Amino acid sequence: MSPVRAGGRLASVATVVAAAAACGALVAGAVLAAPSQSAPGPAPLAPSGIPSVARRVAPALLGLRVLVPRERPSTATLGTERWGSAVLFDPAGYALTVGYVLLDAERVEARLADGRVVPARLVGIDLESGLGVAKLAWPGPWPVAPLADSARVAPGDGTGTVGMSEDGTVVVTASRVERVQPFTAAWEYRLERAFFVAPPHDATWSGAPLVNAAGEVIGVTSLRMGYPPAQNLVIPVEHFAVARDELLARGRVESRRPRPWLGLLTQLVEGAGVVIVGVSPAGPSATAGFRRGDLIVKLNGENVGSQEEFYRRLWAHAVGDEITLLVRRAQRFEAVTVRAADRYRVYRTTDR
Repeated sequence: MSPVRAGGRLASVATVVAAAAACGALVAGAVLAAPSQSAPGPAPLAPSGIPSVARRVAPALLGLRVLVPRERPSTATLGTERWGSAVLFDPAGYALTVGYVLLDAERVEARLADGRVVPARLVGIDLESGLGVAKLAWPGPWPVAPLADSARVAPGDGTGTVGMSEDGTVVVTASRVERVQPFTAAWEYRLERAFFVAPPHDATWSGAPLVNAAGEVIGVTSLRMGYPPAQNLVIPVEHFAVARDELLARGRVESRRPRPWLGLLTQLVEGAGVVIVGVSPAGPSATAGFRRGDLIVKLNGENVGSQEEFYRRLWAHAVGDEITLLVRRAQRFEAVTVRAADRYRVYRTTDR
């Protein structure tokens, strides 16, 4: 099912509404009512929910163009030019997006739903949740989208993802929540509660808000999970609610102890364990002597059998602690020691 598209100007949101209404049986029936292995949940989003989503969210929708200096560490994997969607949540011009779009940002421009381009700046990034905040430079008040209580979201809930392409086109994808569960990633990242949504929104517009049938924002689109059936990983806004005040005031959550960071990329291999598949060139492990294919056996003497266990044992320590990993390499065991770092001192996460 192709997403519904409309021109970037506010007046053209009506085109989204009309197109969605015209194909409502396809969008809301064929997609949202598709068979799922998820537990039963509320009724799928009704056809009228798609126009409602567009009308309520589109005025607060932004497209972010981000430029990052080539020497910054994140460019090795994310590049120097990025595009993502965001949504205004405060009349003063604060907007919520996915953190990696803004990471190391030097220059940020925001395209509004009515076609105007406004300078913006990086306010803060919460590396633990993966969410980021930008702020428009022009004075408000700006239109905002309401943030809902995402803790109530359950499998089967009808949703819509509203993003903006680089040419200013508003793109609406009708979907449903397939799963609500923890998410563990290769890059020392874990969410205790995440949404998995299908069909996926195009990954070009990561940071696009996920909304419920009432047009309230319940999450921020992060990744397209490529394995069949394709889904979007969505970060629930509940993770933002607990960090909001500090992010806006300080650019990071200083009241929370930073997670010690090694800069390892790992993968769980069935029947084997946690295997190192890469090393961040900006992380402390870059020169420690790890090799691709090393199997992590122990962390400071404690067994490691899964990524979750690896992170739990690592994050029980503090920044600056020495971490010794016992790895199996070929037919031998090797002990590699590295001093855990603070990622907030490596990457630029605020303009302060």
